[in-house]
Amino acid sequence: MTSATRRPAAATAGDPAREPLTLDDFAALARRELPPAVWDFIAGGAGRERTLAANEAVFEAVRLRPRALPGIEEPDTSVELLGSRWAAPVGIAPVAYHELAHPDGETATAAATGALGLPLVVSTFASRSLEEVARAASAPLWLQLYCFRDHGTTLDLARRARDSGYQALVLTVDTPFTGRRLRDLRNGFAVPAHITPANLAGSAAAGSATPSAHSRLAFDRRLDWSFVARLGAESGLPVLAKGVLTAADAEAAVRAGVAGVVVSNHGGRQLDGAPATLEALPEVAAAVRGRVPVLLDGGVRTGADVLAALALGARAVLVGRPALYALAAGGGPAVRRMLTLLTADFADTMTLTGHATTGTITPDTLFRPDPGRPDPGRPAARRAAPHTDRSHG
Repeated sequence: MTSATRRPAAATAGDPAREPLTLDDFAALARRELPPAVWDFIAGGAGRERTLAANEAVFEAVRLRPRALPGIEEPDTSVELLGSRWAAPVGIAPVAYHELAHPDGETATAAATGALGLPLVVSTFASRSLEEVARAASAPLWLQLYCFRDHGTTLDLARRARDSGYQALVLTVDTPFTGRRLRDLRNGFAVPAHITPANLAGSAAAGSATPSAHSRLAFDRRLDWSFVARLGAESGLPVLAKGVLTAADAEAAVRAGVAGVVVSNHGGRQLDGAPATLEALPEVAAAVRGRVPVLLDGGVRTGADVLAALALGARAVLVGRPALYALAAGGGPAVRRMLTLLTADFADTMTLTGHATTGTITPDTLFRPDPGRPDPGRPAARRAAPHTDRSHG
């Protein structure tokens, strides 16, 4: 990676005082490594960043119900999803251009997740080819898709994913164009010229260095739920809908034939003022009624967050920004450490709340909030000034 995208690396290896112990530690290290405009592109959100802040604020309001003498030596953290067994209910959410954080890009992320038996959702705007990422992977791969005006581009990506061994497609349904991200506008951000969307060509790739303008030209705003069936038929792969926040959309997605629903607000990068994902989760899970698995992304930073999401109806969670923070802090080994910390924290939280398996985690694991404390099912108090940098997404 050139100096246009990365500062000179700080010496962190072997320094116990700087060894990351939490996902927030990786964010702090990444902020020191990355140029300010790249940091803002990764860490920032839409508008005044109210939804970005709410994603974590609602998790912070959760209180867990401990269990004394649970009699559990080692909990089984695994889950089964779409026919695959995950070592823990945690995967990497689709995030564009991993090479912004480290020159090894998505191949490093795939190797790290594979070593732990955890899945990776590869972005349409990956900086490495689908095939190259597949060669580096040894755990489930899913491909996230935007629908381009030229549907052939999207369908070709889906077929390439199938032929490379990807197990599912994740159609983003909340992005007819990207949200108004003020940090990027103020910075005049453009993806450095040496980093490109490796899987796109022609009109689909033209102008992609400026993501906001590109999305308004390239994405199909007329897209409706009928595309789910076409995408599944053309690829032969199960299709999940990512970006669902309401019961009505959850019901529409299930009627359209999705294999799963991802409760997501695009990491607070789309509609500012939309609910936090943990706020929306109970409504969506109730509407789905167990017909397909529900996942969640946005704001997950601790094992307690993972458990809270499962308690409120998710089968698994996806984390996005932490993967790029870890890449920036130390490449693939740091991604592996980040995921190891998160899954170990989840295992400890399972034991302390009395759960030997993920299947027993229910809403009863959570205390009802006290008056004045945000409820995961109600709007959270917003925090932080709109121009304030945050290291969490």
